[in-house]
Amino acid sequence: MEGPKSPLQPPTYGNLITVLSIDGGGIRGVIPGTILNFLESELQKLDGEDARIADYFDVIAGTSTGGLVTAMLTAPNENNRPLFAAKDIKDFYLDNCPKIFPQIRNTPFPRTTKIVKALAGPKYDGKYLHSLAKEKLGNTKLHQTLTNIVIPTFDIKRLQPTIFSTYEVKNNPSLDASLSDICIATSAAPTYLPAHYFETKDSDGKVREFNLIDGGVAANNPTLVAIGEVTRQIMHGNSDYFAIDQMDYGRLLVISLGTGNHKSEEKYNAEEAAKWGLLGWLTSGGSTPLIDVFSHASSDMVDLHLSVIFQALHAEKNYLRIQDDSLTGDVSSVDVATKKNLDDLVKVGEGLLKKPVSRVNLETGLVEPSNQETNEEALRRFAKILSKEKQLRDCKGI
Repeated sequence: MEGPKSPLQPPTYGNLITVLSIDGGGIRGVIPGTILNFLESELQKLDGEDARIADYFDVIAGTSTGGLVTAMLTAPNENNRPLFAAKDIKDFYLDNCPKIFPQIRNTPFPRTTKIVKALAGPKYDGKYLHSLAKEKLGNTKLHQTLTNIVIPTFDIKRLQPTIFSTYEVKNNPSLDASLSDICIATSAAPTYLPAHYFETKDSDGKVREFNLIDGGVAANNPTLVAIGEVTRQIMHGNSDYFAIDQMDYGRLLVISLGTGNHKSEEKYNAEEAAKWGLLGWLTSGGSTPLIDVFSHASSDMVDLHLSVIFQALHAEKNYLRIQDDSLTGDVSSVDVATKKNLDDLVKVGEGLLKKPVSRVNLETGLVEPSNQETNEEALRRFAKILSKEKQLRDCKGI
C-alpha cells in the first residue's frame, strides 16, 4: 500500500486538531522515541510503510531532548520527506548520547570531581552536540519543517521564554532560525550544557540576538504551549482554521509523551534537603536536584491542568499522556549515557507500552491507572483516528 506522501491538509477540512508533544529529559528521550516507533509502525500498518509521524499532526511540540526529536521527525530530506523515521530515533540516541555526555572515568574522589566541575562550568562542553546538530540538520530553517512545530527556549538576557513556532515565523521573521541552533538552545540545560548564543537577520537586514538556555526552564512539558499557539491562530483568523469560530478543546486530539519521573519516595527528602546549600542543590543524589525539581514540576502541572479540562469536557479519550513515574537509579538520570543504561531505557519504553493508560489523581498528584486499556492499545486506537482524519482531509482538500 502506498503511504500518505501528501502534506497534511489544514484542520478546516477535518474534524480534529492533532497535537503531539514530547517532554525534555536528556538521554531519557529514548523513552518517547520507543513510543513513537510503535505509533509510527501502527500508522504504517494502516497507510503503508512510507507513513511518517509528521504526516498526521497539525503541530508537534518538543522541549530540550523532545525538541531534538521534533526536529528529527519534521526536518525535510532531499526528497522533502522527514529526515528521520521514528524507528531511527533509538539508534540515534544509542550511538550519540555517549559522545554528548561522556562519562567521567573512575577517579579516587568522584564526589570532589563532580563538585569541582559544577563550580568550574557546565558538566559537558556541548561541542559534539553542536557539530551533530549542524551535521544532521544542515541549513534547514524553522519555516521549512514538514508540519508546524513549537520548541520552547528561555532567553537569559531578556529573562523570558522564547518560543520558536512555525506559526509565528510568518509574523515575526526574526524567529526563523536554523533548526540546529534551536535544538542546541533548547537542550542547553543549566549546569549540564553551555548556554547558546546566535543571531538572525530579517529581510531588512535587522539583527536579532538570542541568549538561550534549556526550554525546560519555561515548559518541560510543552503541550500547553502548543495548544496556546493553535488558539492564537484561531483568534487571529488563520485561514487553516477558518471553519473554527473559537477554541474547542473537544476538537483536540493530544498525545503527550513524558520522559519518565523519579519514583518520589526514593529520590530526595526534606531531612536531607534542609541541609543543602548551593552545592547540595546542584550535586546531591547523583544528579542536579534543582533541575529535577523545576522540570518535573513543570511537566506534572501541565498534565494536571489538561487532565482536568478533558475530564470536564468528557473528552478523556482524546487526551493520552504516557509517562512513567517509577524510575529509580541510573535510568532516572538525564546523562548516565552508558550502553547498559541506554539499553535499560529502551526496555523502560517497551515496558511502558504494556502498562495501563494512567491519569493524574487530582487529589494526590500521583499517576494512577485509569482504565483497562494499555498504552499500546490506546496508541493503536489513536493511530486509527489519525489515519481516518488524514483521509477525510485529503478528500475534502482536493
